[in-house]
Amino acid sequence: MRGRPNIYDNSELIQKAQEIFWKKGYTATSLNDLLTITGAGSGSFYNTFKGGKKQIFKEAMNQRRQAFIDFKSELEKSESPIHLIKDFFRSIAEENEASHLKGCIIANTVVEMTYVDKDLEHEAVNILKEVEEMYTEAIRKAQENDSMKNKTDASILGKYLITFWCGLNTLRRMYPDKTTLSQQIEIQLAVLS
Repeated sequence: MRGRPNIYDNSELIQKAQEIFWKKGYTATSLNDLLTITGAGSGSFYNTFKGGKKQIFKEAMNQRRQAFIDFKSELEKSESPIHLIKDFFRSIAEENEASHLKGCIIANTVVEMTYVDKDLEHEAVNILKEVEEMYTEAIRKAQENDSMKNKTDASILGKYLITFWCGLNTLRRMYPDKTTLSQQIEIQLAVLS
């Protein structure tokens, strides 16, 4: 007879927890939600995640951070990093309605945790700042090699893309359809010409 799964160091189960956090937010996600979605018993859960719900939430956010790190690696290797950035934003319009309604777990966390949990808010803000730095560096390189005409300070444009990202994650909940999102995305991406 098999026992409940051991959740130590299991990225698949952290991914499952991430999904419930993404849909419900940190505050509304209960321990029972986490146990149900991961299939773990409470003893196993607390033995693995000594910090409980907060620890698994941080690990779920770190999975998203890793996705950004992987994208940064792609940008650094690319001959056309600005095209990759544009393609990333354009791909958002292609996502399904369920993805649109979830938005971005990191941006969601900044909003949800302000005045609630400074530690989690700070962690989410740091991840967005890392993404901002990634964009800023890609833009700076594109400006230096003249593959981008807009010579606005790269740090301003990096912040602009974070502003765009956070706004887009609200807009996609309001208008979860490809046509509307594509139009708005193209207008915003014109700044990267």
